[in-house]
Formats: sequence, C-alpha cells, structure tokens
Amino acid sequence: MRLRQYFSKMKGSTRGGPPRVSNAEILWSWIGAFLGIAGVAWGSSLFFEGHDIALMIGSFGATAVLLYGAPRSPLAQPRNLLGGHILSAAIGVLCWKLMSQHLWLAESMAVATAIAVMHGTRTLHPPGGATALIAVIGSGKIHNLGFWYVLFPATVGPIILLVVALLVNNIPKSRRYPEIWF
Repeated sequence: MRLRQYFSKMKGSTRGGPPRVSNAEILWSWIGAFLGIAGVAWGSSLFFEGHDIALMIGSFGATAVLLYGAPRSPLAQPRNLLGGHILSAAIGVLCWKLMSQHLWLAESMAVATAIAVMHGTRTLHPPGGATALIAVIGSGKIHNLGFWYVLFPATVGPIILLVVALLVNNIPKSRRYPEIWF
C-alpha cells in the first residue's frame, strides 16, 4: 500500500493550472526584465569590457523571472535574492577549488550544498543553485576569478537587478516590491 501511495503522489493535484495574468502584468514583467537584464549587460560592457571579469551569468535570467514575473514570491525578496546568489557563489567557488579534479562531485556538491545553506539561512532563491553550478562548470574566465566571482558577478549583478525591481515594480498600482526586506 505504501508503494501505491508513493506513486499516486506523482499524478499531481486537481488544482488546475496557474492563473492567467492580465496583459498589463505581462507588460510590466517584460519591461522589468528588459531593463534589469539591460542594466547588468550595460554595466558589464561599460566597466568590464576587455577585462577578465564577467558581470552577466545565466542564472540572472531565472532571477529576472522571479523579480519581475513573480515579485510577491517569497523567493524573489531582497534577502533571498542577495543571500541566495552570494552564498551560492561562495559555495560554488569553494567546491571548484576543492574538487575540480572530480567534476561530477564538484557539480553535485555545489548545488546540493547551496540549497542546504540557502534553506538554513532562509535565503532560498532557486537561481542560486545555478550560480553555484556556474562557478564549477563555467569557463576559464569564471574559474580565473576565484572568489572574486562572489563579488563580480554574484553580488553586483543582483544589486542592479534589485534596483530595477524597486523602481519598476512599484510604478503600477497593482504591484508592490518588496513584500519584506529581511
């Protein structure tokens, strides 16, 4: 009976799909994401072009989904945004430095440890898992940064995204950001 119960959980619930959002909500999500990612990209090209410092990483795309598409989510709040990326970046770099000779182990340890630490510090931010993984599987440019990766891009990038979220998400009456700071 327990096995049947276990597998029955995989059917999902009867709640239905996610609710539809208004066209205005879609537009504000688009505007926020465009401006947030553009801000990070512009800052990167303005200050870091020609240097071995990266300001844009793939996990910022997922962060944009949370900050501008689901700004009321607990996972999108400033504590989670900043703490999730910063802690995960440090864990990813540490795993790369200690276990790079066993890439599969460094990858899995970075993501699993980042999740555990984010849970423990109440900073769960799903893109943080990708930030940790990028520190391990990233290019030589990322690896050469070492612990500078925690600052550039994992702190500066989210700060830019946060500033844009504060400005854009509070323009329409239907939005409010943040729900909580810490």
